[in-house]
Amino acid sequence: MTEAPHDTPAATDAPATDKPVRLWMIDASAYIFRAYHALPPLTRKSDGLPVGAVQGYCNMLWKLLQDTKSADGPTHLVAVFDHSEKTFRNTLYDQYKANRPPAPEDLVPQFPLVREATKAFGVAGVELPGFEADDLIATYACKVRDAGGEVVIVSSDKDLMQLIGDGVVMYDPMKDRVLAEDAVMEKFGVAPDRVVDVQALIGDSVDNVPGAPGIGPKTAAQLIGEYGDLDTLLERAGEIKQPKRRETLINFADQIRMSRELVKLTCDAPAPEPVSDFALRDPDPAVLGEFLEMMEFRTLARRVGDGKATANGTSAFAPKRAAPMGAPVATPRYGGTDTPAPVSGPQSFDRSIYECVTTLEALDQWIARAKATGVVGFDTETDALSATHSGLVGLSLAVGPNQACYVPLAHENMPEAGSGGLDFGGGLDFGGGADAAPQQVALAEALPRLKALLEDPSVLKVMQNGKYDMAVMRRQGIEITPHDDTMLISYVLGGGLHAHGMDEQARRHFDHEPIPFKQVTGTGKSAKSFKHVELAPATEYAAEDADVTLRLWQLLKPQLAEQGLLNVYETLERPMPSVLADMELAGIRIDPNLLRRLSSSFGLRMDELEKKAHEIAGRPFNIASPKQIGEILFGEMNLPGGKKTASGQWGTDASVLEDLALTHDLPRAILDWRQLAKLKSTYTDALLEAMDPKTERVHTSYQLAAASTGRLASSDPNLQNIPIRTETGREIRQAFIARDGHVLISADYSQIELRLLAHIGDIPELKRAFKAGLDIHAATASEMFGVPVEGMPSETRRRAKAINFGIVYGISAFGLANQLGIEQGEAAAYIRTYFERFPGIRDYMDRIKETVKRDGYVSTIFGRRIHIPAIHSKSGAERQFGERAAINAPIQGAAADIIRRAMIRMPDALKDAGLQTRMLLQVHDELVFEAPEAEAERALKIIKSVMEKAAEPVVALSVPIEVEAKAAANWDQAH
Repeated sequence: MTEAPHDTPAATDAPATDKPVRLWMIDASAYIFRAYHALPPLTRKSDGLPVGAVQGYCNMLWKLLQDTKSADGPTHLVAVFDHSEKTFRNTLYDQYKANRPPAPEDLVPQFPLVREATKAFGVAGVELPGFEADDLIATYACKVRDAGGEVVIVSSDKDLMQLIGDGVVMYDPMKDRVLAEDAVMEKFGVAPDRVVDVQALIGDSVDNVPGAPGIGPKTAAQLIGEYGDLDTLLERAGEIKQPKRRETLINFADQIRMSRELVKLTCDAPAPEPVSDFALRDPDPAVLGEFLEMMEFRTLARRVGDGKATANGTSAFAPKRAAPMGAPVATPRYGGTDTPAPVSGPQSFDRSIYECVTTLEALDQWIARAKATGVVGFDTETDALSATHSGLVGLSLAVGPNQACYVPLAHENMPEAGSGGLDFGGGLDFGGGADAAPQQVALAEALPRLKALLEDPSVLKVMQNGKYDMAVMRRQGIEITPHDDTMLISYVLGGGLHAHGMDEQARRHFDHEPIPFKQVTGTGKSAKSFKHVELAPATEYAAEDADVTLRLWQLLKPQLAEQGLLNVYETLERPMPSVLADMELAGIRIDPNLLRRLSSSFGLRMDELEKKAHEIAGRPFNIASPKQIGEILFGEMNLPGGKKTASGQWGTDASVLEDLALTHDLPRAILDWRQLAKLKSTYTDALLEAMDPKTERVHTSYQLAAASTGRLASSDPNLQNIPIRTETGREIRQAFIARDGHVLISADYSQIELRLLAHIGDIPELKRAFKAGLDIHAATASEMFGVPVEGMPSETRRRAKAINFGIVYGISAFGLANQLGIEQGEAAAYIRTYFERFPGIRDYMDRIKETVKRDGYVSTIFGRRIHIPAIHSKSGAERQFGERAAINAPIQGAAADIIRRAMIRMPDALKDAGLQTRMLLQVHDELVFEAPEAEAERALKIIKSVMEKAAEPVVALSVPIEVEAKAAANWDQAH
């Protein structure tokens, strides 16, 4: 985030060393949400991308930059971002921010664009996993203040007011107002050093900080003013004459102290970058111009200056390389063993000697070189992102460092490259003239030759994110075998440590920056498909991919054997791309008419709810506007519990409305409307948009190296988050149907993680229950509370279930109390009883903590390593988070490994039985199949057998694994 844009002066722009530091810090998240809510929706004309928040952010940032050009302006400037939702506070209190609604759907794709905007304007940016932006702001504020500098926090967020004091002020750019100590007194009724105490008492419904029930801002300020500080107040709570207030402070003292820890900002967060990196600099006109042109912000571009620089952003036609999952590899010979000689360190890349192959003779020579070497780096270039629908444009091969080529197969209509045409060296001239078709190998003539190479068992094909290339070539009738995947090799070696994309791996291992995809395709209105890219830049870009990939393989593959992880890669990773490519190409059929009816029904019900809300409110209003909702609920109706957010609006998130809905009909109508709106936009409308109109099937894309535990992720569309427990969610699943004459089969592991806990933790009581086929939650309740299973009250079982599922995730007494609606003390007693009755679980947790502290990682029963870098953090909160992650990882990871093993065995098992049943989806612990009606019963038996025996023979589990499987016409009925 803090890297200066290309060609932008860096160190020379820093202020003189004897000049005092005046650091301005932008609360970037507040800027983003203000921009989003302040402006009407705006989309980019070229592709419909939502950009309203980005435009508002850019306008605000530009105005701020103009305002800083004064004698007392900043010497240093940085935008501070929130990295993610989960922070160390979630370890302290697992319900922290639990009720916050997700970011608006049209805002999510704008977050990375805002970060790009920050860079384009020449402003440094920082963020840190595990910490909120406020903590980074606090840390830098303390550093600069303690060093004698001055700090201006560009925000109006009340949570940051605790930092105000000598050398630190806040600036609200919307009101053009400096916030100093008098503003804190006005807001909280106390000085800045007592703000945390007041916030601990009043809590925060937006962040789900509980505070002291019934104590508001005025009372909190009065109490702190009278007793001096929170600790004194709690110590002397028994002296308070008002009974209800006294009882609250006594009974909820621990909760109040915990709330103080949640609202208190830390000055000890790790500083990602030194303050010197934030030196104020002017934006580079070319870089800024490129960004503004890409975003189509022409009015702002004219205000800023030159907005017509060559576009250089992301393309709508970006192939797999542009996706989050990507990586590459290296060189020598296959020869029956696939163990290359290791290489490492900075590498020399000479793109000028990459060859563009335009004749069959040249292609034959490269194929011969690949066969002689025994290993070849391979990559495809396509005209779209989807592997299931894109066209093959060309491919690249590499047989050694700097020995790489690009084979164009379907380039077309390229613009004039100069009077002499495109010269690639070696006398190759590809003609000139506008819209000239390039000289290239004909696809029909190249494919038979490529098939012979790619299916040759004596030549190892090395790819990065090979699942994509496999799907692309499979549609051309070519199977890529044998193969290695550098992304997956990196994932096995470093799961949990870093990302595994090609560009990052090249930087990490070779100190090399590959050509960005956007550099060859352009952006915005000038963006083009790869098939329209001129052959010279296409060759440099594509051949480099294969070259880097082969080098990475040479470096990383030997490390698998050195670290004892070769078996993990061979059995759990290498077979998966082929399996998933088949599933993605198959897709799953949906009923568009049912989805349209559902979408229409949701729309009608939304209209009814909107009318009902208007009737209750006594006037029309925009039910999608949080601002208008807040004004009606708290400004006009004067309903209790209203609190304003940092932006000055009334908070109307789900937690606020749920509380109000207990006593008032309007909040309930709004909540019901929001739920239907989300289902409509996220599922019914989105699935119709993703459907292939010819086949009425949707084709999701699976990510293999997404989660450190081995869990798969799904996107475009995401089919793993479709609701299942609500009636409307089940209606959506009914739209997933089998093709004519077929049925869908859903096969789901039953309580797989609890069964693995019993085995891995060696818990005798749980083992006995599972072996006896008992209801595990009822058996747990009976063990804990001494209640017979027969005739057990449902509430007793529910409490045991909550503990069973929560205990290994480190659920706290606070969290359990909130989940069950009981007192914290009662919840704490339940947890103590649980550990007393199942001491093996505590022993397991202690063993895992010792292991992860010693090794830095934990392993599944199949040998997968899951690295937990947080365990060595300087932050106690982060270390606690690391311990919780380590305790859960061997269990969740083993569950992921088991379903992977089942998926890998399944195609051959079905084929060997002579069945045409095919696997379509993987959703957490569930597999979905499509089977001819006549073979459904046979398929059910084979599917259950493969899944239940997936751990064998590597691991002999001490508890039975059970799978519930059913066949039906649609997904809902089959589940």
